[in-house]
Amino acid sequence: MRKQHHHKGWNEIKTNDSWAIFKIMGEFVNGFEKMSQIGPCVSIFGSARTKPDHETFKLAEQIARKIVESGYGVITGGGPGIMEAGNKGAHLGGGTSVGLNIELPFEQHDNPYIDKDKSLDFDYFFVRKVMFVKYSQGFIVMPGGFGTLDELFEALTLIQTKKIEKFPIILVGSDFWEGLLHWVKDTLLAKFSNISPNDLNLIHVVDTADEVIDILDAFYKESRLSPNF
Repeated sequence: MRKQHHHKGWNEIKTNDSWAIFKIMGEFVNGFEKMSQIGPCVSIFGSARTKPDHETFKLAEQIARKIVESGYGVITGGGPGIMEAGNKGAHLGGGTSVGLNIELPFEQHDNPYIDKDKSLDFDYFFVRKVMFVKYSQGFIVMPGGFGTLDELFEALTLIQTKKIEKFPIILVGSDFWEGLLHWVKDTLLAKFSNISPNDLNLIHVVDTADEVIDILDAFYKESRLSPNF
């Protein structure tokens, strides 16, 4: 009897998994249709927990404003903290402000600075991550937590394995990133040879908004801006 009940439950799970394909496909279709119309954008990542009075929030807002003044739009995860700072800077700068919102049981709510026609909702992190990578001409990575690191290493992996074309990955806040980068250089590279020396060239580390713009402009000086795959 126990086996029969288990078998029935497994079939139900498989059926639910199959039907989930349509919801996943719907998120991809909606995302592709909306994102393909927005033009060149740069994504800004960082902690949802950063408060508006924090210096990192203010720096993210400044960076976003300079990005739109340089002719790019801004994409964020649509929520509070650094995401809100990015959308706020883009909005105040009169530029494109995109929010890729994710349904979560805590933390996430969309911020008020996203363009009304450029706010997308996702249930699946992996669908949302495709949108960031496919429609971004650069990643600006502010101090954050697991989600921020996830986006960073996703981009590094895809560029390293040549699944996508290289684009600028800019870490903001040398004091925040210093420990991680030491570990990458001393442990991943020097001690275990798990990456190659050239992989370190994928990352830029800066502390100011002007440095961010300089890197973006230098990279795209002779490049045609387009989606990455």
